[in-house]
Amino acid sequence: MRVSSQGVTVVALLADPDAPTEIAQRMARMLPDRLADRSGPGRRFDVEVVSEPFTAGTEDLSTLTRRIMDRARAESWDIIVALTDLPLHSHGRKLVVDLSHEHGLALLSLPTLGGFRLQTRARQAVEEAVLSLAGPRATGPGGSSEGRPLRGPFTGRLAPIHPGQVGEEEIADLRYVVTGPRGYLRVLLGMVRANRPWRLVPGLSKALAAALATGAVATVNSTIWNLATYLSTPRLVIAMVGSVALMIGWLIVDANLWHRSDEVSPEARKRAALYNASTVVTVGIGVIVCYAGLMLISLVWALFILNDRVFASTTRTPLDAAAYWTLSWFVASVATVGGALGSGLESDEAIRAAAYSKREQERRSMLQDDHGD
Repeated sequence: MRVSSQGVTVVALLADPDAPTEIAQRMARMLPDRLADRSGPGRRFDVEVVSEPFTAGTEDLSTLTRRIMDRARAESWDIIVALTDLPLHSHGRKLVVDLSHEHGLALLSLPTLGGFRLQTRARQAVEEAVLSLAGPRATGPGGSSEGRPLRGPFTGRLAPIHPGQVGEEEIADLRYVVTGPRGYLRVLLGMVRANRPWRLVPGLSKALAAALATGAVATVNSTIWNLATYLSTPRLVIAMVGSVALMIGWLIVDANLWHRSDEVSPEARKRAALYNASTVVTVGIGVIVCYAGLMLISLVWALFILNDRVFASTTRTPLDAAAYWTLSWFVASVATVGGALGSGLESDEAIRAAAYSKREQERRSMLQDDHGD
C-alpha cells in the first residue's frame, strides 16, 4: 500500500497537452474525495495535474514507460497515472491501460475508451488504476508484485476490454486491451473525438470564404434557380453526396492526410487502416457540418435577397417553402464544391492543424520526417 510519510497518498496525473490535460483537470477536482470514499476510513489522497508532452516523438510502450518512471523519480509522488490521446498498441492489440504495481505507475490511452462519455469513463479508469496501485499487493509466481484486477469499466459485459499479454521483459505487470470489431469501432470513435472534427470548419478560413462566396453568387443566379426547381430529389441527393465526397477527397489528397506504412506486416496494415479510417471520419464529419452550415446560410440569404415575382417569372413556379428548401439544398452542394477548390489555397499545415489533435499532428510529422530520411 503506497502512502507518503504524511499519511496522504500523492497521485500525479501526467497528461499530454490539450484534451488529456483538460480531462485530467476536471477529474482532479473530485478524485480525492471519491478515492477516499472507496478506500475506506483513514485514507487520504492528494491529486496533482502535470501537463507535459511525454509522448512526443514515440509510440513505443517501453520508451513511454521509462519516461514516466524518470519523471516520477524527480518528484515526491506515490502514484503517477499518465494520460494520452494517442492510440497505443501492444502485441497487435490496442492498449487501454498498462500498470506497474512495483513502480506505482499507470499509462492510459484515452481513444480506447470510445467517443462518448469520455470524461466519465476516463475518471472511472483512473480511479480503478489508482486503487489498484494503492492497494495491498501480492507476490506473483515469478516473484513480481501483483495488484487486484481492475473493475468498473474494465469488466462490464458489453465492454470489449480484456486482460492483455505482458512480456517477461516489460515493466508493466497488468495490462488491458480492446479486441474484436466492437473494440475497433470504439478506438475509431475515440480517435475521431480526440481530433475534434468540429474544429475543421473554422480552421479552414480560405475554403470557408470560397464556399460562402460561391453560395452567395449561386443563390442569385437564374440558372441555379431553374436547376434547383426541376432537379428531382434523387439528383439533389447525388449532388449532395458528390460534393461532400469531393470535398473530403480533395482535403485528404491535397494535404497528404492519407497514412502510408512502409511496413508490410499485418499489424502495420491494420494500424494504417485504423489511422486512415479516423482521418476519413474526422474530415467527413467536419465537411458535413460545413455542408449543413452552408445550407442554413443559403436559406437565410435566399429569404433576404430573393424576389418572388422575379423567381416565378424565371422558373414558372411560385417561390414557396419547397422552392426555398430545394434552392438552399442545391446551393449548398455548389458552394461545397467551391469550398473544395478554395481549400487548395490552404497550407498543408493549416489543414492538418484543423483536422488533427496536436499529438496526432506530431505523430504524422515524425512519420513524414522518417520517410524523408
